[in-house]
Amino acid sequence: MKILITGGTNGMGKGVAKVLAGIDNQIHEVILLCRSKELGEATMREIENSTGNKKTSIVLCDLAKLSDVRNAIDDIQSKHKYLDCIFINAGLGYAAGRVETQDGMDSHFQVNYLSQFMLTLNLLNLLENSQNGPRVIFNATRVGKIFWDDIQMKKKWSYENGIFQAMVAKRMFLYKLDNLYKTFKGSKVSFVGFEISETVWSNQLNIIPTPMKIMATIMKYLGTFISIEKCGMIMAPLFTEKQEDSKMKSGKLITWKKNIFIEKDEDKIVLNDEMQDRLWKISLELCNDEKTTQTSKSIYGI
Repeated sequence: MKILITGGTNGMGKGVAKVLAGIDNQIHEVILLCRSKELGEATMREIENSTGNKKTSIVLCDLAKLSDVRNAIDDIQSKHKYLDCIFINAGLGYAAGRVETQDGMDSHFQVNYLSQFMLTLNLLNLLENSQNGPRVIFNATRVGKIFWDDIQMKKKWSYENGIFQAMVAKRMFLYKLDNLYKTFKGSKVSFVGFEISETVWSNQLNIIPTPMKIMATIMKYLGTFISIEKCGMIMAPLFTEKQEDSKMKSGKLITWKKNIFIEKDEDKIVLNDEMQDRLWKISLELCNDEKTTQTSKSIYGI
């Protein structure tokens, strides 16, 4: 499998990358979308040294810049004829205050959702070229709401609200893509949401305030957290299972409990077609990108 992972140099993304590179006789090719060349190359070396897999590569992209997303799309399209999977994973966590991107948007909304909306739409053609059961796996959590009157969170900002609003947006995007692709005869692409049922120890804990860090450290030693490698082992089957098994999970939010994948109930508002359409149109306007608009028209009509 050829797998593109956003946010692949830390946390869940890195855990998934390390595990996938090391299993199945190192047959899987992992592409890390990352902001830092230095960190990306260090992660590549770490994966190669620990697994022997030399098929890991990086694509530089700061998701806080739509111009970077456009360049990354062009770079991936020029280097790859197909993708088997995209892991929509990258995201900002704790922040001391609201940060506005150079595109004039709330950074959590743009990084955690909008840039990956744009990236995914423009790489669907590579997924459609896959012969191995193409799929998009979303790192998603069943929380949050869309602040329709303040999507850029200029009035109601908190880092929790920013994270959770993007989570809702990602899930709406997932379900809309699944519904659209179910209308395409012979479509092989599946869209799966995954919520980890345990807390993963990640680099986000290095930037939180000291009192929170102390509490998190205590919780770590009490066994509250799981390692990124364990997270990767839990998730690996979602990336490598047969096409028919992946299709059975398509359009669902699932989690891992008692050593099996189980489906989670979803909020009715997230499944609402009108709300999904509303968010899709807003997202296209914010992307303000001709290629993205053309792709949208080809699969959606808008």
